[in-house]
Amino acid sequence: MLHYRNVMNFYQFKQQLFDLACFNINQVYAWQPNFNRNNLTFWVKKGYLIRLKQGYFTFPEYKNKLDYARYFANRIYKPSYISLHTALSFYDMIPEGVVQITNVTTLKTATFTNKIGQYSYKSIKEELFFGYEAKPFSDGHTLLIATPEKALLDLLYLYPFYNNEMEMLELRLDEDFMQDNFNKELFLQYAQQFKSIALEERVHLLIKTYNL
Repeated sequence: MLHYRNVMNFYQFKQQLFDLACFNINQVYAWQPNFNRNNLTFWVKKGYLIRLKQGYFTFPEYKNKLDYARYFANRIYKPSYISLHTALSFYDMIPEGVVQITNVTTLKTATFTNKIGQYSYKSIKEELFFGYEAKPFSDGHTLLIATPEKALLDLLYLYPFYNNEMEMLELRLDEDFMQDNFNKELFLQYAQQFKSIALEERVHLLIKTYNL
C-alpha cells in the first residue's frame, strides 16, 4: 500500500514538474510546501529521477538529449554560459565532439559529474561575463551560449598555452567557418574589453595563423 501511494505521488509530481526539464528543491516546495524531501532520495534510488547536483534534479527521459545536457549546465550553476570547446563544437568550428560540457561563470571554478554527463565551470571576472546569447532550442527553453567570437576569446584567455603557431593549428579551426561566418571585427572589439596585452598578442597570432 505504501509503495502504491508513493508511485501515485510520483505520478502527480511528474505531471507538475516534467516540462521544467530541470528543477530544484525550492521549486518543489513552491508547488507543495509540505513536500517530504525523502521522496526525492527514494525516487533517485528507484531511477525515477536523476540527481544533477545537490538540490537539482531531472527525469530520465531527458538523459540522451544533447541540447538538454547543455541546458542543465546553465541551470545547476548560475550565472554561467556554455563556452570554450563545447561552444566551438556547437558551432562546428572544431572537428571533434566534446565529452565534457565546459562553461564560464563568475562563481568559483567547479566540476560536477552525474548520469547526464561531466560539467566543468571556469571562473572569470564579472566584467568579462559578456558575449553570450540566449538560443531557443525546445519546448520554450533557451540555452545560454557564447558567441563564436567570445568562445574563442574565453579559450585563449583561460588557456594561455595557446601562444605559438603550432598550438593555434592544434585547435583545427574550420577554415570555411572562420572565413565566412567568423566576425573578426567583433572578435577584436571583445578582445579589447579584456584589457590584457598577453591576450591581444595571442589574438593577433591566431588571426595571422588562420589568415583572417
